[in-house]
Amino acid sequence: MLKILGKASSINVRKVLWTCEEIGLPYQQLEYGSGTSNSLHTEDFLRLNPNAMVPVIEDDGQTLWESNSICRYLANKHQRQDLLPIAAMPRAQIEKWMDWQATELNNSWRYAFMARVRLSAAHQDPVLLAQGEASWNQHMSLLDQQLQVTKAYVNGDTFSLADIVLGLSLNRWKKAPIQHAPLEALDAYFALLCRQPAFLKFSVVV
Repeated sequence: MLKILGKASSINVRKVLWTCEEIGLPYQQLEYGSGTSNSLHTEDFLRLNPNAMVPVIEDDGQTLWESNSICRYLANKHQRQDLLPIAAMPRAQIEKWMDWQATELNNSWRYAFMARVRLSAAHQDPVLLAQGEASWNQHMSLLDQQLQVTKAYVNGDTFSLADIVLGLSLNRWKKAPIQHAPLEALDAYFALLCRQPAFLKFSVVV
């Protein structure tokens, strides 16, 4: 059985868990990370992922890390072309938004998230916090613009892996105690995602 190493409170672990739920794939989740009894800094874990980060999966005697890569792998292995097409351009359009989430969007929220949600004492500079919140809202507005065009899911009428990684990002933004830009397309998208049982299951935390 597929093993998923990482605590369910991690947004990146929840991407993988949600993907498994959409596929209908049985898995065993093992709690790893801060606040659990399984450290990410042991020799055994570092052999699995030298970055000391979750999630990591063990499948068919091999390991894989990086959450978006894991989601792609699972969709490919189980031939879920609805989640990730084989055709080059439709696939690239979905992967484009997945890569944007992992790079541009993730970087935009770091300071504000650490300050407002994690309450980190090292992230309380008012100027940097204001800049962080503005950057987070600006990046979410880019997603809102895309949804104004598609009027459904991120890449059109069909739910895909892009919606898994961006749906959890949207959930984080909506639940974070910051000043939110009024983005109506994002509100409609959130309501659409709430029809997905797995989204409701894995969006209970920020």
